[in-house]
Parts: sequence; structure tokens; C-alpha cells
Amino acid sequence: MKTQHHFYFCTAESMTHVSSESVALIVTSPPYPMVRMWDEMFARGRTEIADALANDRGAAAFELMHQALDPIWRECLRVLMPGGIACINIGDAVRTVNGDFRLYPNHARVLHRLSALGLSPLPAILWRKATNAPNKFMGSGMMPPGAYVTLEHEYILIFRKGGKRDFKSPEQKRMRRESAYFWEERNNWFSDVWTDLRGTVQKMTAPKTRHRSGAFPFELPYRLIHMLSVKGDVVLDPFLGTGTTTAAAMAAGRNSIGYEQDAALRDAILDRIRDIVPFANSRIQERLRRHRVFVREREAVQKPLKHRNIHYEFPVATRQEVDLLINPLETGRVLNDNTATIAYADHPEPPPDPPNDPIQMDLFDG
Repeated sequence: MKTQHHFYFCTAESMTHVSSESVALIVTSPPYPMVRMWDEMFARGRTEIADALANDRGAAAFELMHQALDPIWRECLRVLMPGGIACINIGDAVRTVNGDFRLYPNHARVLHRLSALGLSPLPAILWRKATNAPNKFMGSGMMPPGAYVTLEHEYILIFRKGGKRDFKSPEQKRMRRESAYFWEERNNWFSDVWTDLRGTVQKMTAPKTRHRSGAFPFELPYRLIHMLSVKGDVVLDPFLGTGTTTAAAMAAGRNSIGYEQDAALRDAILDRIRDIVPFANSRIQERLRRHRVFVREREAVQKPLKHRNIHYEFPVATRQEVDLLINPLETGRVLNDNTATIAYADHPEPPPDPPNDPIQMDLFDG
């Protein structure tokens, strides 16, 4: 099995490289309107945004920034296949403009716009970002009523284009069966609140670049890709940043397309790709190891699993996991500045033996 990955350093307002209804899943995080680190990007070439910010018209600047994103959402609608899904990671903003401190509800504006385009909103996910700040409150501290709660979560808004996706051919059905996830992963992933997306900083991303891009953790797109697509699908990120979605698609056996306006991030993206084989295989081995721990713990309390996976020959909880196959990566090649390929093994690697004590997985951060 092979996958192809394309990344283009231009705006995604017109995705000329992407055919209509060819994308199965979109996973992206746009720049957040009214967050200062993105002011310059939004104002570049748009004098009305620069004027609104300069004249302390916060509500106007907020709407104008979102209008700058709207053409990209229209393109997302065009390229999504029937039954395709879009996941938009977005955080709200708080800001003081002309002495007025207020919330700018980015998630509500994006939810309204994509719904108006005709996409069906599905239940969203909140993920809580860990913070080590000793003084997390804002405002007047211990004196009511002038303090404000801090924003420690972001939204993953989920939309579907039309009804449920069909898998008709024998090959489509086989790939769907192989793309199953473990029962215990389902129980963790399909919750509307994620509190465990924390861990060590991924080595393939330089800290300054990471801060500038506002990248989300690797585990976020990695989960979503497994939850909402099958092997061989095309995953799109119209705001690619440092390439986290591309890396997750490579690790999951999906094809990908990404757009990024800032060509200075090219090296960060290529560095991810060059390191992806050992990194992804480590994550795959961690999934298998955690499943072995789950099996051992179930057997210890006299609750053995009733089914057996045909590839790994270990027990699984449901019949839907019998054909599950996680293809290890064999090689990764950067063909040019815009294209890379990944080759995968068709046979599974033996799952690692779990340690004697229950393990705690450090989630990979992007």
C-alpha cells in the first residue's frame, strides 16, 4: 500500500489542485479571529480589517476576519464527497478593545457559516488544554464581580455533507473493516470532552515555529482520521501550518492534501515527513501495546474477550475488530517541495508484550 501527500504554499481560497467531491475528511484549525498573533495575517491586503483594528471597532474586525475565511469554507463544501466529514478545530477569543473586555465567539460564527452552506452539524468535541499558569484568572482577582473565567478549552466542530457515506464495492468494504479501531479506543475517543491531549513536545517541530503556527497536538488529527475515514481516503487541511494533519494522515495510511500561505513553514513540514516512519511506527506499537494491556486487565478480572483478530491473533472485544489491521510504515520519500509518498507493509508487525505494570501513554504532541 502507498499513499501520496501534496502540500501547496498558497491560499486555499481556490483549491485548484483538488477535484470536486474527492475528499473524504477535512481536519483543520484556521487562524483565530481576534487573537493578536493572527492580526497581521488577517489585515495583510485587507485595509478594512486593518482600519477596524486601528479604530478599536472590535465587533467589525471580528466579522471581517471571518468573512476572510468564508471563501475557504465554500471550497471545503465543493471538495467534500457525499458523506464526507469536516472537523474544524477553533477556539474563542477574549480581548479588550477600547476598554471593553469581551468574548469573541469564533466557534459560533464558524458553526453558523458552515451550517448555512448546507453542511449538517454533528455533535462537537471540547478538548481541554492543560495550563501551568499559577494565576489563571483574569480581571480583579478575588474581588467580585470584575474577574473572568479563563478559556482552557477549544472546540472541534464536526460537519457532514449529506447523509451517511456508502461503502458498496468489496474492496471498499474490506478497507473499512481493516480501518476499525479498538473497542477501548472507541470508548475513549467518542466522548464529547477530551481531557488527555497533553504530553511531550514532538521533536520534529521547532518551538518557535510551533508557537507561530498555533499547531494542535498530533493526537488530535490522528484520532479524528481514524474515527472518521478509512485507509486510502484523502484528508485535506486548508490551513496546514507545520504539517500536523499531514503527519497524522501518513501515520494512519491515508492520502493528504494541504495548503499553507506561509512558505517559511516549508522546512518544518519537510522535517516532519523525513521523521515520520519511526515516529508513526512508535505510535502504532503504542496502540498495540495498550490493547494488550487492556486484554490482560480484562482477563485478570475474569472477563475474557470473545473474539480474535485474524492478523494479530490476539483477543478483541467485538466482531468488528476481527479484521483490524494497522499497516506499519516502511519508507517515506520526499519527491519534491510539494509531494511525498509513504509505502506501508501489508503484513502486521507482532504486537509488543505489555509491561507487568499498567502503562500510562504520553500522547504525542504536535
